[in-house]
Amino acid sequence: MRLENKKIIVTAAAQGIGRATALKFASEGANVIATDINEQKLEEIKSLNSKIEIAKLDSTNKEEVENFYAKIDNIDVLFHAVGFVHHGALLDCDTDEFYNSVNINIFSAYLMTHTVLPKMLKKKKGNIVIISSAASSVKGVPNRFIYATTKAALNGFVKAMAADYVKKGIRCNAILPGTVETPSWEGRVQMADDPEQARKDFIARQAMGRLAQPEEIASMALYLASDESDFVTGTLNLIDGGWTL
Repeated sequence: MRLENKKIIVTAAAQGIGRATALKFASEGANVIATDINEQKLEEIKSLNSKIEIAKLDSTNKEEVENFYAKIDNIDVLFHAVGFVHHGALLDCDTDEFYNSVNINIFSAYLMTHTVLPKMLKKKKGNIVIISSAASSVKGVPNRFIYATTKAALNGFVKAMAADYVKKGIRCNAILPGTVETPSWEGRVQMADDPEQARKDFIARQAMGRLAQPEEIASMALYLASDESDFVTGTLNLIDGGWTL
């Protein structure tokens, strides 16, 4: 068991990468607290493994986050996967949409980390893993203006966090997926004028000829959450099937 007795918080755990990661962590012995705004889907994941607790949580709400952490001690790992994919270029992104993406993609990471960090510093050990994206400072992608902008900010967030707290027992790393076959991705496909063609176009852009599966991202998360990666911090870990080559 690679995560035996570790207490791990997983955000956006109701579906996709967060769900797969929560299940992976629990299967490796972790005591997982799975959070999301979708309580019904959280109940589903709870029923799959007895080591998973659930908590409805809006990671962008300061009061909710503070109340959530007030009830929890001895947190070993925060895995933060909250995110929103806006479709469009700069001129397609109005002020409200801009701030909405900043709130969900950046502020939630700040809030979840800012609130848990004192607990980790108190015990002089902590581990933070954040889901960023290959569509960021790594690769420019059409119609992903604000998404890529916010994910690039997360890359800087992780690097800065790692540098500031490396001597205080805190590790911080990011996972940068390419295109992952998740309910969120499926929803974007279905919004296209021609969903079937959109699906083919997505796959055609993949160097390996397929999309990533959430479980593949979860396997990377498992390594970063475990003591096997104890000498790893400040890294941006691409898992994109060669998309950025």
